[in-house]
Amino acid sequence: MNAVLLLGMPGGAEWGIIALAVLVLFGAKKIPDFARGLGKGIREFKDAVKDVKKEVDEGAAAGKIEEGK
Repeated sequence: MNAVLLLGMPGGAEWGIIALAVLVLFGAKKIPDFARGLGKGIREFKDAVKDVKKEVDEGAAAGKIEEGK
């Protein structure tokens, strides 16, 4: 059970080490481009999820209409 607890979210010090490693690996100039690309990817993913949800809802509504006939 204790091994599972060790796999939790990183704390403050761990995030600092991760941020420092990212800064060293990518450099200060590439981080904004990376963040911008990540933001665009997240936005596209959310739009795709919204479109799929809309199609599922429309399909469910069409199924209810056909059952009522």
